[in-house]
Amino acid sequence: MLAPLPSVWGRVATALLAVTIPLALLLTNVRLLLTPAYVDLAYHMPAFPDDPFGLTREERIAQANVDLDYLLNDAGPEFLGDLRFADGTAVYNERELRHMVDVKRLVQVALRVWLASVVLAVGLGLLLSRTQGLGQVAQGLHWGSILSFGLMAVIGLGILLGFSVVFVGFHRIFFAGDSWLFYYSDTLIRLFPERFWYDAFLLLAGSTLVEAAVVFVLTRARAR
Repeated sequence: MLAPLPSVWGRVATALLAVTIPLALLLTNVRLLLTPAYVDLAYHMPAFPDDPFGLTREERIAQANVDLDYLLNDAGPEFLGDLRFADGTAVYNERELRHMVDVKRLVQVALRVWLASVVLAVGLGLLLSRTQGLGQVAQGLHWGSILSFGLMAVIGLGILLGFSVVFVGFHRIFFAGDSWLFYYSDTLIRLFPERFWYDAFLLLAGSTLVEAAVVFVLTRARAR
């Protein structure tokens, strides 16, 4: 065991670990949603709306996965801007392309924060286990699970009581002006209707709650 941290720094490290846990859990689940598996799942959910302008489910899934690829790769907006429908019209207009650039920027930042939070949580856990013992690690994880409960309970309640308010609030926080508003005939709305995001937000909150519950149960005895 390493030399123990001064008590105040041990408490700070434990508190920091607790604060990091909700972020690490939430963003891990965000990363899991950024996969073709979730796109396929979303489109096969009961009562998922059809495209009123005629795209088949298979066409929508294929195009949604192209968009997903764009968010995760290093390509510029021409990756989507060069796409054309069978009749030669552009898949996305300029407004949609600008929004996808903003979304890509947000996703890339979120992924970097996710990796940083996981590395920080692991590093703090190792530091505390070597200097304070596993009981202190368990305490940090335990309080982190409680913080996760609180955060996800607020988000989940907001989704169930008024998803539109949560959805609009999210966009107003992370995107400037009205750059995220589109016509129902725009491709982004046709591919990703509100139901897509409702299911994503609900699954995100639910899976994080389940993971927090597992952490809570596994660390309860040791944290005491």
